Amino acid sequence: MTPEESLAWLFSTQQFGIKLGLDNIRLILQGLGHPESELPIIHVAGTNGKGSTCSMLDAISRASGRRTGLYTSPHLVDFRERVRIDGVKIPAEKVALILTRIRDLAVTWDHQPTFFEIVTALALRHFADERCELVILETGMGGRLDATNAPTPRVCVITPVSFDHTQWLGKTLREIAAEKAGIFKDGVPIVSAPQEPDAQEVLERIAAEKHARLQIVAQAWHDGPIGLKGDFQRENAALALAALAAAGFPATPEEARTGLRDVFWPGRFQEIAGGIILDGGHNPQACRQLVKNWRASYGEEKATVLFGALADKAYVEMLEIIAPIVGEMHFVPVQNHRGCPPAELAAKWPGASTIHESVASALSSLEKRPLLISGSLFLIGEAMSALGLEA
Repeated sequence: MTPEESLAWLFSTQQFGIKLGLDNIRLILQGLGHPESELPIIHVAGTNGKGSTCSMLDAISRASGRRTGLYTSPHLVDFRERVRIDGVKIPAEKVALILTRIRDLAVTWDHQPTFFEIVTALALRHFADERCELVILETGMGGRLDATNAPTPRVCVITPVSFDHTQWLGKTLREIAAEKAGIFKDGVPIVSAPQEPDAQEVLERIAAEKHARLQIVAQAWHDGPIGLKGDFQRENAALALAALAAAGFPATPEEARTGLRDVFWPGRFQEIAGGIILDGGHNPQACRQLVKNWRASYGEEKATVLFGALADKAYVEMLEIIAPIVGEMHFVPVQNHRGCPPAELAAKWPGASTIHESVASALSSLEKRPLLISGSLFLIGEAMSALGLEA
């Protein structure tokens, strides 16, 4: 397949939706020669802070001179953002080569692999081909039945656990924590951010069942500036450093300072020219952090907000949380099959609001600044495309 044909085939597999389980990914990896067996892996699960923590692990590892593979989701602008080595996106020709192999492997299967299973296998094969010295894998959703859970890592990492994807992961914090802790492996060390008591109790129990050492990283890192906004990023930094040490790749203080100073993760309170702030917060906990970041940067100044969300998110609570910083509210659709119609969002907003047909049309008509765009990472991707930005 050509690069264009391979991506068309890959995106056509989204019709198979989300199918949690490890059978397909294991079959694909077997057909690709078990690339995961060649790789030292740090596996990251949690609800909030996964992407930031993964970006920090990547940045510190690269500052240590280590060839580093990074697998994250979703992408914002370009599919190839999901698979990077030393910050460089996987080449389009390599995508086509590996996807052709996977398509040919699975062509006769009764149960076709999903988009995420295919992309996970693509990433692992690429990382092995390029002889990565360390690979950071971010779970897509949950952990226990996530495709990234097929390999055995050097260390498992759990960022703060809260409510998200409740239709898949459970209605209580204990149920969600159990799904996240499903990445734990026998004897593999675990590092975790501080958790709510219910979540921590579950993590401790499952770690004990796996005879795995659980380290709670309670002390934030304060040894220099961090390239990401928010005091909570210092907690993510400490978590990343503890994970590298547990994996057998401890960073020197200078390597830590360099990596954390230079780390960049787009769409997380990202301030761009023209007074626009992009923040992909898509659940209540992330919205609380957004409000803290806003107050730290803009004080009591109100934001003109461009908001869109997925229908399966807790958008009513999200709107309640950001309400104190909103001056004007504008709603837009998210171009995703799970997108919530902006009229439904507007119906839940207590004050006046304006509905736009798209992010692009809203950006062309809104002049008031500062302009905050938030509610969904998919929305941030659309905004970046409309603004001509790369991730």
